[in-house]
Amino acid sequence: MTTSLPGDVFAEATEAIRAGDVDGWLARCRDDVVLEFPYAPEGRPRRIEGRDAAGDYLRAIPSQIDFERVTNLEVHQTVDPNRAIIEWSASGRVKATGAPYEMAYVVVLVLVDGKIAVYRDYWNPLTVLDATTAS
Repeated sequence: MTTSLPGDVFAEATEAIRAGDVDGWLARCRDDVVLEFPYAPEGRPRRIEGRDAAGDYLRAIPSQIDFERVTNLEVHQTVDPNRAIIEWSASGRVKATGAPYEMAYVVVLVLVDGKIAVYRDYWNPLTVLDATTAS
């Protein structure tokens, strides 16, 4: 068992996805990882189960958003060493339109044996819809 803390795993995974390395993000996940998006808009998944399905979902992100920077990263470690609440923001550009992308997130991250088991992502889907439909 590894001694990785959720904040460390999150930082590594976030840097991988920011660089467009989806496989690098997935390498930090368990095979049975669960991604949850409680505020996903109509027609988008609210729950994704398994590393393969997570990869299918995440592979669209680097083709849509150019993440230029991650800011305001705050890790709130819970009394459970395998669980943290993480606040962060991302800035960049929507590739199709050139529109700015600014999003604040709150993530509940749960590790099992040092790998991501649950990634529950609270974000504003209206921001994504507005940014990707801007002309």
